[in-house]
Amino acid sequence: MDFTSHSEYGKIRSLFIKKAADAFINDEHLEKNWKALNYLSKPGINEAIKEYDGFENVLKQYAPEIYNLPEDGSVNMDSIYCRDAAIATNKGMIICNMGKAARANEPQAEKKVFEASSIAILGSITTPGTVEGGDVAWLDEHTLAVGHTYRTNEEGIRQLKTLLDPLGVEVIIVPLPHYKGPSDVFHLMSILSPVDTNLVVVYSPLMPIAFRNVLIQKGYELIEVPDEEFDTMGCNVLALAPRECLMVDGNPKTKAALERAGCKVITYKGEEISVKGGGGPTCLTRPVVRESSPNP
Repeated sequence: MDFTSHSEYGKIRSLFIKKAADAFINDEHLEKNWKALNYLSKPGINEAIKEYDGFENVLKQYAPEIYNLPEDGSVNMDSIYCRDAAIATNKGMIICNMGKAARANEPQAEKKVFEASSIAILGSITTPGTVEGGDVAWLDEHTLAVGHTYRTNEEGIRQLKTLLDPLGVEVIIVPLPHYKGPSDVFHLMSILSPVDTNLVVVYSPLMPIAFRNVLIQKGYELIEVPDEEFDTMGCNVLALAPRECLMVDGNPKTKAALERAGCKVITYKGEEISVKGGGGPTCLTRPVVRESSPNP
């Protein structure tokens, strides 16, 4: 079996997560921070922990190696969305530099854990560059799509391309709209979730036409998320394996469309850990290694 870090849909072999108990800590911590971090409302700590247990139990059925990021006083409750602080490559992790100032310490906190786990570090994005992991998605082993957003800027993308060029990776830049502005959680993966070599979940109303055409030219079938399921994270779908998908409960139309395309869909209750903070299952996980999928 061949393995790769350059995939969003191969069967997951190893990943990092951060439990709700270690990110949200307690009710006092949530009360102090949720408004400043632009959560829709304060998560309930007990319900969040219960939801996360259900989420983690699904992951345990698929991923042989699950690593936990520990509680860390240098970071805040947003650290539950651990994808954003690093990017996995076949030559090691790229340590991000966050576009959201309140999350500035997360990349270094994750770097310490990676190093303690003997995971190689390829490089880091440094100021004035910013890149967040939610803005990057592998379309195939040699192609990475990168959103140009309020969280990921031109200099960050330049540095990312410099790190990836020796690996033979093409970087496709996807300019995203203003939408709700700098304070909103709006990443590339808010509108894009590859779930197989030729299947991707999209929210087309916020997708640039040129990039949508790239997906079609690459042979992707597009699963279109309806307007009423965008805010409930219908477009944020984690592929546990090709066409085996994990998504937030409450998106029946997107779920049915995936099932019509031959996908197995597992849902989890995510009101506290996902919807309130704007981070679905892709945000809650930092996959490191997946099984390679054959080219379509």
